[in-house]
Formats: sequence, C-alpha cells, structure tokens
Amino acid sequence: MSTRSACLIFNPCSGKGNPEAELKQIFSLLEPEIKLDIRYTKPDLEPSQLAHEAVARGVDLVIASGGDGTVSAVAEALITTEIPLGVIPRGTANAFAVALGIPTNIPDACQTILHGLIRAIDGATCNGKPCILLTGVGWEAETVEQADREAKNWFGAMAYLVAGIEKLWDMQSFQVELEMDGEISTLRAIAVTIANAAPPTSVLAQGPGGVIPDDGLLDVTILSTQTEMSTLGAVSSLMTGALRGVASQHNDVLYLRTNRIKVTTNPPQKVTVDGEIRGTTPIEMECVPLSLNVMVPEI
Repeated sequence: MSTRSACLIFNPCSGKGNPEAELKQIFSLLEPEIKLDIRYTKPDLEPSQLAHEAVARGVDLVIASGGDGTVSAVAEALITTEIPLGVIPRGTANAFAVALGIPTNIPDACQTILHGLIRAIDGATCNGKPCILLTGVGWEAETVEQADREAKNWFGAMAYLVAGIEKLWDMQSFQVELEMDGEISTLRAIAVTIANAAPPTSVLAQGPGGVIPDDGLLDVTILSTQTEMSTLGAVSSLMTGALRGVASQHNDVLYLRTNRIKVTTNPPQKVTVDGEIRGTTPIEMECVPLSLNVMVPEI
C-alpha cells in the first residue's frame, strides 16, 4: 500500500535516452511504494511552477527527473519548505547528483528515493533568486552558452570541455571587484565561480578543500591572469585537479570562503546560474544554510 505521495516532475527533453521508456521504468520502480502524480515540463511550463503547485497541494515529496537545470528549478520551490527533494538524474553532467553521491542510473536513484536518508544542505541566492549549485562569471558562463543542446546530445559532458577550450582562446581578462565582510578587493581574472555545491570533478569550482554542501559557506574560485602562458598553466592545473578530485595549487588560482559576496566587473560579464545564462554582472550571492532537504543514499 502506498504510504507517501510524490509529485514527479519529468523533463522529457533531458538526456539522450528514450523518455517514454525511462518514465515507464521510473513508474514501475516507485509506484508500488509511492503514489505518483506525474507532471511534464513544457516550454511554457517551468519546473519551478510545477514544484510550487506541488508544494501548495501538500505532497510528501517532490521528485525531479532531468538534468541540472530541471533539478535546480524544482529545488527553488522547495528551499525552506522542509519537503524533501528526490533526484533521478537524466541530464548531461548531473553535477548536483554527483556532488551529493546520488546514483546517476535510474534503478539506484529510485532506490535512494525509496530507502535513502533525508539530508539538509545549504541553498543560496544570486541576485535574490535561488541557486543550489553554482554561479559562474566570465569563462564558465561563456562555456555554458557555447555548449549547445546538439553538442550535449552527441558528446555528453565532454561538450562542456570542448566548449571551454574553444572559448578560452577568445577570453579577455576583466577587472573584478569583490566585496565581502565590508572589505573590497580588486584584481583581474577570466573566471569567478561561486559554488554552493559541486562535485570534486568540477574544473572551476574546487574550493580550498573541496566544496562542502552543508557548511554554511560559499566557495569562491578565481582564475586570475598574468600572462597567456600562466593562464594555460592554471587551466591545466585546474583540469588535473578536477580529474584527481583535489584543488589546484597554481599561483593564479585563488580560493575564498564566505557566506556572502558581491561581484562587480568591468566590463560587465555574462553570468550562469546552475547551468542557465542569467544576464550579466554585477551579482550578489548569499548562502542560505541547511535550507533544502534532499534524499541521499544511506551511508
């Protein structure tokens, strides 16, 4: 007998698989124990709207099935509600799932929803709007914009690496002004990434000792620039660190931790929030500690 009610928000455009077959598989794995209300995302129906409606109906659980964009949009509606978020990753990078140890295959992800634990993690806001993964300024945003849907369908997560290398040659350094704790610092950079949660394999969101999703702090990684050669060396070091799951120690890679930060650039730079382009700088970002409940595997 079903004991919990859940809204499953399903993005049929995510991933490279057969969405019909994947939804049928998810339903067969969850429905015996959870009463599912399935809602499809559409171009004119955002995941966040569907999630807000589910919260208003009083469901016990909201499940996001799609890529990081879908997961982030659903999570927006759940921050501070105490309603748990279940994740069935079907996207390109699935960074949120990887960061929290959530399986990236459908059967194990469903088992996590059925038998996992509820973990409270931090949320964040960027210019007043929710962010659960990271905000990227400069190179990261240019990379996200360059990696189009067709490339992601063909190459998966490698599409971001290819796009990043392509955009690196075009990047010009810009002036950055960072305001934290009432103090202002200025420097030149090609990338500023502010992470709330990120997998250890993230190239531009490594943090001084790994990004911790429940420490009440934002991890800031800055790719500063001196010369073209030093930039190439720093990028190589970041990529090596990502492959090893450890932070780069290059002199042109700077790390900060803070609970609130304002970033201003000259000239204005593109901004990506959780994999979606969201205008240009300036931005203000703030951590919202332990504001999102997520279903994760048992330890």
